[in-house]
Amino acid sequence: MNKRHFLAAAGLGLATARGVATPLNTPAMMTGPTLLTLTGTIGAGNRGPLDPALDQLMKKQGVAFDRAHTFDFAALRALPSITIKPTLEYDGKVHVLGGPLLADVLHAAGATTTGQGRVLLRAIDGYVVAVSFADMVKYRFIVATTLDAKALPLGGLGPLWAVYDADRFPDKAARPLAERFTLCPWAVYHIAVQGV
Repeated sequence: MNKRHFLAAAGLGLATARGVATPLNTPAMMTGPTLLTLTGTIGAGNRGPLDPALDQLMKKQGVAFDRAHTFDFAALRALPSITIKPTLEYDGKVHVLGGPLLADVLHAAGATTTGQGRVLLRAIDGYVVAVSFADMVKYRFIVATTLDAKALPLGGLGPLWAVYDADRFPDKAARPLAERFTLCPWAVYHIAVQGV
């Protein structure tokens, strides 16, 4: 056994034995790669500031932060999940999307979603959209992790998609299909919480 891993495991066992809680979804506890990073008006976070050498995509897109809360696939799947059944603009068919409410993801990162705040949803391709807390709750945005019971693939709409069921809301359903999802970036990887 690697001495460093042994000492870390022993230290974790000692901390647990003494009753010290280990926070969930810390980078050391995550089993997969980080898929989503929340910054801004969040809690204590589970990682430090932007590393210009290692966080190249965020750096190139002008993202800066002093702390963040990261989620891997397992951490997102551990949150309560709901399903929605919107008609998608890409094929004009109804699909089943599943994942946690965006508000629940924010709460898991220590953010509050009351007041006049908003979130900036940033996709891998640089597309950024601002959504008010009020609209996030009204439209019941989810962070979709599945499409028709399969994980959303990278290179398609995933691995994460911030989306709502446009068919359920008359103001969205009245729009042409190609205009219903302008607030819904697929391949979302960063959320900046701007609370007021």
